[in-house]
Amino acid sequence: MFTHLKNIETAFRHIKLFSYLLIGACTAISCFALYKSYQAADLAQSHIYILANGKALEAVAADRKDNIPVEARDHIRMFHHYFFTLDPDEKVIDGNIGKALYLADESARNQYNNLKEKGYYNNLISGNISQHISVDSIQLDMDRYPYFFKCYATEKLIRSSSTVNRSLVTQGFLRNVSRSDNNPHGFLIQQWETLANRDTTIQQEQP
Repeated sequence: MFTHLKNIETAFRHIKLFSYLLIGACTAISCFALYKSYQAADLAQSHIYILANGKALEAVAADRKDNIPVEARDHIRMFHHYFFTLDPDEKVIDGNIGKALYLADESARNQYNNLKEKGYYNNLISGNISQHISVDSIQLDMDRYPYFFKCYATEKLIRSSSTVNRSLVTQGFLRNVSRSDNNPHGFLIQQWETLANRDTTIQQEQP
């Protein structure tokens, strides 16, 4: 009889231990499932879909701090593109300069006003001169704020009789501002100045 009771007690302990193990396993599986579901939700939220030409393209969102150097260089490149890419058309000049001035402070507007007062843009129009720029390199110092930059670029002035290449060097600082349609990168160029803008080669066009 005692042996029978001992067997019952042992079996009860085994069942109790098995129940604890089962409850622990279920709890662990539930916690793991919740963790993976939150992880999947976060991953899904990090994907952005862009509609382009009727097609949905997937883009992956990232923290701004990971993209600051890339966005900063693109901001500098786009500013110089708009400021220096000009055609002998008043509307084109006004449109490009207008876009550039959204990306910089009054230092860029002051340079624009100086060029305008000197008749630079009128000369482009009267001489049917097109001006294009190619940014060669951008030095960016991310160790101090505002971020200092120096831009090296090549200007090309195209006339009917010749093409002039110029070496352009500018510098300035970048500070953070709110993003907008006119300023998608959320930077503003300040204390912008031209260090060098000199002719390097002149190519005469064949008649």
